[in-house]
Order: sequence, then C-alpha cells, then structure tokens
Amino acid sequence: MLTLASKLKRDDGLKGSRASPAASDSTRRVSVRDRLLVKEVAELEANLPCTCKVHFPDPNKLHCFQLTVTPDEGYYQGGKFQFETEVPDAYNMVPPKVKCLTRIWHPNITETGEICLSLLREHSIDGTGWAPTRTLKDVVWGLNSLFTEDFRSKVEDYIKRFAR
Repeated sequence: MLTLASKLKRDDGLKGSRASPAASDSTRRVSVRDRLLVKEVAELEANLPCTCKVHFPDPNKLHCFQLTVTPDEGYYQGGKFQFETEVPDAYNMVPPKVKCLTRIWHPNITETGEICLSLLREHSIDGTGWAPTRTLKDVVWGLNSLFTEDFRSKVEDYIKRFAR
C-alpha cells in the first residue's frame, strides 16, 4: 500500500523533470482507479468495523484484496467468512466485483459465492445501487451488515410477510 503511494509521489515529481515526452508519459500514467484507491484504502482502514479485516496479498495491487468478516452477533456469530474483492479499471463508475469464498447458507449469497447486495449492482430497481459517490468503505460495511442482528430481523419480517 505504501509502495503505490510513494510511486504516485515519484510520478508527480517527474512532471517537473525534462525527460522526453514519451518516456515521461509512460512512467507518469497512473490510472484514476489507482489514485482513488490510495485515498479510499486509507479511509477504509481508518473506519473498518471491528468485525472485519482487510488483507492485501500484494501491497502494490490495491485493486485486489480479501475481506474477512467474523460476526459477533446473530445466526453467524463465531463464523469466519472470506470475501475476494476485485476493483475493475472502470472504477468508480462501476462497482467492485465481490465473491464469497466461504461456503455458507445465506439468503443473499449463492452456492457459487455470488452476492446479492444492491450497492454491488450497477443498476438496481430500488435506486440504492452503485453510484460514483460510493466507496470501498460502503462495500465493506454493506457486506458486514449481511451478518448483523438488524439484517436477521429484516429477513424474519420478510418471511412473515410473504409466507402466508
């Protein structure tokens, strides 16, 4: 993580140098996604729920990380659930791709690990889908909310309403 931040600083320092235009362009280009991720990862780590941990297998690739959720309440208390997150090049116009690596029975997670969470959808009917104003922090808090007591009560209300 620090490596990418220092690369961004180095690239900014090259702007003032007199290197050839072709060479400086190739060394200076850092994608919008990577610039956003440096800021968002710092914010995410500062505001991470106590039940979540983020792991970057390669500190130079902030666009690929793993999230571990260990709920401290509800049906899933004591469990440990792994998620793999990949941030596409078109981020923040499109949502990150998240997959659950842990086999689990959950109304919002399929057997193959696909997650049904409106903020992970590019377009959603209820209007709460992905928007460029959302961040990785929103994604992590959304995944964490799948395991809280509040979520359980919503599922129970849904079952009562539609089981008739």
